[in-house]
Amino acid sequence: MSKLVVGIGELLWDVLPTGKKLGGAPANFAYHVSRFGLDSLVVSAVGRDDLGEETVMALESHGLRYHLDRLEEPTGTVQVTLDDKGVPQYEIKTGVAWDNIPYTKELAAIASGCQAVCFGSLAQRSPVSRETIGWFLDAVPKDCLKVFDINLRQTFYSKEVLEESFKRCGILKINDEELVTVSRMFGYSGTTPEEICRSLMRDYDLKTLILTCGTDGSYVFSDEGVSFLDTPKVEVVDTVGAGDSFTGAFVASVLEGKPVREAHEEAVRVSAYVCTKSGAMPEMS
Repeated sequence: MSKLVVGIGELLWDVLPTGKKLGGAPANFAYHVSRFGLDSLVVSAVGRDDLGEETVMALESHGLRYHLDRLEEPTGTVQVTLDDKGVPQYEIKTGVAWDNIPYTKELAAIASGCQAVCFGSLAQRSPVSRETIGWFLDAVPKDCLKVFDINLRQTFYSKEVLEESFKRCGILKINDEELVTVSRMFGYSGTTPEEICRSLMRDYDLKTLILTCGTDGSYVFSDEGVSFLDTPKVEVVDTVGAGDSFTGAFVASVLEGKPVREAHEEAVRVSAYVCTKSGAMPEMS
């Protein structure tokens, strides 16, 4: 069996002004990895409700494999509003199924065959899913690529969760606004973004750090040096899922053996395209 690339955590519906679309960073990540022909899997939980059934149908329509537990809690939803630049604001419902992802024998078996896993801070807001993600990360092979796409949302994070996640990952993906929050929280204030990134890499033994800065470009720090690329100018419909597509394209390219610079270029191309479409999982050529 081919090795899996797993996105584990929140699975939800983004309720946009134009209607609802399936989302959640781990699912978005898995979708974009799959577009590169890699074997990807979404790990999460949904409710025993109509929206849960709709979730399964939507995943299948996107050609996505999944491991979903069906729970009594409702399927997750997020109310998304867009500003005049298409940048989203989120109101994330609490007490939902993905807050309670159980760790099972089946999930342990999935972990044992994992070549890369992407996780974030949002699904760790609840003790149940946080423990499950921790156990999953402990069960993957030693050479598994662990990607922490930080995704700070509302107040659903803590210094403890972030610090533990930094220690567990090999690749950290963070945006410029999140970097400001992290620098204040961890006492890195007063230095340049590059110095903060270098400090994070040193303090947590990170192999790669991706810093995205919206329209101001993106950086990848690694042992191959620093890669900077401008953000392409495109007609933005919305930026929902753009960061997740960046992560998915970068990781897929790295797993295919591409150098960091080429992986970075691919990630920039894919995320720019996603910004020209509505929702996080547009059709990809």
